[in-house]
Amino acid sequence: MSERGEDKNKSGDVPPRKTPRKTTHKKPCKNPWTTLNTQSVYENAWIEVEHHQVLTPGGSEGIYGKVRFKNRAVGIIPVDKAGNTWLVGQFRYTLDEWCWEIPMGGAPHSESCLDCARRELEEETGLIGGKIIELLRLHPSNSITDEQGFVYLATELHPGVQRLDDTEQGMQIKKIPLNEAVKMAQEGEITDAMSVAGLFFLAMNPQLI
Repeated sequence: MSERGEDKNKSGDVPPRKTPRKTTHKKPCKNPWTTLNTQSVYENAWIEVEHHQVLTPGGSEGIYGKVRFKNRAVGIIPVDKAGNTWLVGQFRYTLDEWCWEIPMGGAPHSESCLDCARRELEEETGLIGGKIIELLRLHPSNSITDEQGFVYLATELHPGVQRLDDTEQGMQIKKIPLNEAVKMAQEGEITDAMSVAGLFFLAMNPQLI
């Protein structure tokens, strides 16, 4: 994937891939679900929860809860010339436990995913990526949300200014060899879906570094 320096469209919407992803696996094109009614039951600055009345693929009536995220999830893996990367560690309120992850954050639709990746890298680690490329796109939890995830690779690193917000106070930064970070994901020390997917993808495609 080429560097997405042209990703800065005015709306922040994600641009289409220049080259369609090749696949040998055909997908059925017809949606077997029927939506009978949709109601928004909760909303805040970050998410909206919808209650759907549906007809299931088997024809019975049912309900489906759907969470809409107002930001897109963006992660970035920095790698220096020596093959080191940086992980961020923080206490995750939802899990009630400490987690090691790649730097990441949310991209509102007024900001491109590339700009978000660049911003989050500097804010969380104090690093600036001279070259940033997109690695992959994914749906972090497609059974309950339509949230989109984007993972980038940053190389040609140089110092910037770390700027943590109130929710990130106490965050720790760890510089380790990239292969050690991959091993942490393999052994379950890193469980965040975006981090695991990004690290494994990079391990399978080392020529991108």
